Amino acid sequence: MTSIIRLLASTAVFAFATLSTVQAGSMTPGQKTEMQELIRSYLLDNPEILREMATKLEAKDKQAEEDMRGKALSKLAPAIFKTETDPSIGNPKGDVTIVEFMDYNCGWCKKSMSEVSTLLKSDDKIRVVFKEFPIFGEHSEYAARAALAAAKQNKYWDLHQAMFSHDGQVTTDVVNQLAEGLGLDMAKLKTDIESKEIGEHIAANMQLGKELAINGTPAFIIDDQVYGGYVPLDGMLASVAQVRANGCKLC
Repeated sequence: MTSIIRLLASTAVFAFATLSTVQAGSMTPGQKTEMQELIRSYLLDNPEILREMATKLEAKDKQAEEDMRGKALSKLAPAIFKTETDPSIGNPKGDVTIVEFMDYNCGWCKKSMSEVSTLLKSDDKIRVVFKEFPIFGEHSEYAARAALAAAKQNKYWDLHQAMFSHDGQVTTDVVNQLAEGLGLDMAKLKTDIESKEIGEHIAANMQLGKELAINGTPAFIIDDQVYGGYVPLDGMLASVAQVRANGCKLC
């Protein structure tokens, strides 16, 4: 659908630009109609130009997004890598920090958890920071709040793993059952879940994601690079190795 919209938009822009040019020459209505037919015939005879225009537009949009992200990364580095209230695991003094934006009802996030766990077991110099980024509705919102509330009882990683290990949707009831099974103080957990502090924490994450043009989960930030979507273990290892070889710019 997006490709079709881009093609139509490209065509409209092309026609509009051409007509605007000829209008400047004070053409008669008949001449303008003739020009419109010429444009239509040209596009029908050369449809490949639409693909070329769409490709160029997509490349331009991607470059603009990367430029925007580059500026945002530098500006927002402290909030990305050094927010003290963000849950983290691994080596607190590690030489490379990986930041993950995730949602407990995201299938690719679930798959990524095993990759992150393996990475941490194989490399004791890595720190992983988690950005709760609930984009799949109210159950995800509750799960994110519960994870941050569990951190106040030093149980973040336990509940994090339990929710991602659950087979099926992580609903509010599932979260409560898992938390209770882990021995959390449920009265305190539910109070913290509804706290203004946790609400503001998640709101800050959502705003951060918006400024970084992160529209889905998972999304990983490794130094000055943003990786949207699932990153396999070998990809993470390669990115970490690159940061170590070139030096950490932001993390």
